[in-house]
Amino acid sequence: MIWVVGSAGMLGQELVAALTQAGREFVGTDREVSILDEAALKAYAEGRRISWIVNCAAYTAVDRAEDEEAAARALNAEGPENLGRLARRIGARVLHISTDYVFDGSGSRPYREDDPVAPLGAYGRTKAEGEARLRAVAPESIIVRTAWLYGRHGPNFVATMLRLMREREELGVVADHVGSPTWARDLAKALVVILGAERAPEGIYHYTNEGVTSWHGFAQAIEAEARARGLLPRPCRVLPITTAAYPTKARRPAYSVLSKEKSKAVFGLAIPVWEESLARHLAELAEV
Repeated sequence: MIWVVGSAGMLGQELVAALTQAGREFVGTDREVSILDEAALKAYAEGRRISWIVNCAAYTAVDRAEDEEAAARALNAEGPENLGRLARRIGARVLHISTDYVFDGSGSRPYREDDPVAPLGAYGRTKAEGEARLRAVAPESIIVRTAWLYGRHGPNFVATMLRLMREREELGVVADHVGSPTWARDLAKALVVILGAERAPEGIYHYTNEGVTSWHGFAQAIEAEARARGLLPRPCRVLPITTAAYPTKARRPAYSVLSKEKSKAVFGLAIPVWEESLARHLAELAEV
């Protein structure tokens, strides 16, 4: 049985749907079973034959984490460690979701899994610490790093852009940060493949959609596709701006491209390009 922790979140809901479609046996919990409460975790696992614990729970408010690093560390570092200890106790394995923010973004080629981490801010620091603490107590775990995640459920860049584009005729979006937009639906399906592998090798893997763009390029694609789908009442001009023109409390990696070669080689993943997945996502939104 698979236990999805954080099942009410953006990725958690997509994973629940993907597991249901695949006919896999699973249970899901969210805030009713805190990953910070070891007694509650143990009590929930009691009597259940759990083989995998998938951790989709996290503190993801990047800017707020600068002022609330202790809270971020609790969810992003202590929580995964608790799950790792529980997994070892009950004979299960952990599949944990991490982030491109463990890197500083100063690279010029896609980051590999074994590249040294160098987070720029509190969110990245706590996620990197969570990776290390989980691997220390449960070395057989799998960690999947992703980036620029969006989907139907929960706040994300696509939802924010659609809202702002409906409100404004012109929008400035950062053009000097690049990465790979990732549809939560695609990531969830990849996780199901990993969970179904005969013997999934432990370690760190990367997963994003294929292709590279800037936040500005991503926003332009959202605007064009949304207009084509009737999701916007009128055009919205998307102008490129620099990071300096849009200051935030937390520094973000300017280069967030992750290499997926290891994931494709080990699990045989076929990864869609980001433009195709964005079009499918917006087509679904247009049907609602």
